Amino acid sequence: MSTTHMNTHDAHDEHHDHDPAPYNVFGFWLYLMTDCLLFASVFATYAVLFMNTAGGVSGKEIFELDFVLVETAALLLSSITYGFAMICAHNKNKKGTLSWLLMTFALGAVFIAMEIYEFHHLIVHGNGPQTSAFLTAFFTLVGTHGLHVTAGLIWMFIMLIEVAKTGLGSRTVTRLSCLSLFWHFLDVVWICVFTVVYLMGAI
Repeated sequence: MSTTHMNTHDAHDEHHDHDPAPYNVFGFWLYLMTDCLLFASVFATYAVLFMNTAGGVSGKEIFELDFVLVETAALLLSSITYGFAMICAHNKNKKGTLSWLLMTFALGAVFIAMEIYEFHHLIVHGNGPQTSAFLTAFFTLVGTHGLHVTAGLIWMFIMLIEVAKTGLGSRTVTRLSCLSLFWHFLDVVWICVFTVVYLMGAI
């Protein structure tokens, strides 16, 4: 009887030792560090070029802070709603997880829609990325962040389908945790974009 118990205990320990979830999350942290380097490079480029307007418009003339504040609020709120989704996921509350993920997706979609509108508005008024070094750097920095948010929304859509079909198994929760890190990371980056590009540019 004791031998059987020991074997069961050993098997449990072996399964625990080979749980891939911590390694997956750690690996995703490493990816985020490389993304930090990417954004740091784009920020550095913007810092060098933002004064080079080639006689054209500056940030003070084209940035609408009220509009960008609404955009920012949508993204920051999406970070909060994703937090609620993760609480539900850890509690194995499938309905709650899906509801909060849908709300997060909607807020992220609002953010991207507003960003596309802003880009379109600038371009149709003759302020496209080819106009000056400042605008090239602006479109590159803000666009890079926007592409990341779009990738996050695609990932979130896939996770909505996965949760709906398979529930909240350990692998699914691990994937949701990785997406959570990615989403919160994008919020932090956007706060930097808002401060460095929009707030300082408007001043």
